[in-house]
Amino acid sequence: MAGNKETMIAIPADPNDPEDFDVSVAGLERAHMGRFIRVLRYDLGMTQEEFSKTYGIPLANIRQYEIGRHMPPPAVRAYLKVIRAEPEVVKRVMAG
Repeated sequence: MAGNKETMIAIPADPNDPEDFDVSVAGLERAHMGRFIRVLRYDLGMTQEEFSKTYGIPLANIRQYEIGRHMPPPAVRAYLKVIRAEPEVVKRVMAG
């Protein structure tokens, strides 16, 4: 039986570091997605606010995704891949 990604440990805490903590598989996945979004935004030369306004993703969500607190739902992850592939096309479409 497969374990829950929130309880499966991907990176165990360093026992010699009292401030370190275990990182779950789900936490690692959220961190990778946050990095993907941040790098995408940097590559486009946009602040979080500019990215939010341009592509219609709420600013609070962008912030939560980038720090790895929340994983975007599958539809948003797919949309981010489309933005990565064709940022100018998506920008024009969203501008209406």
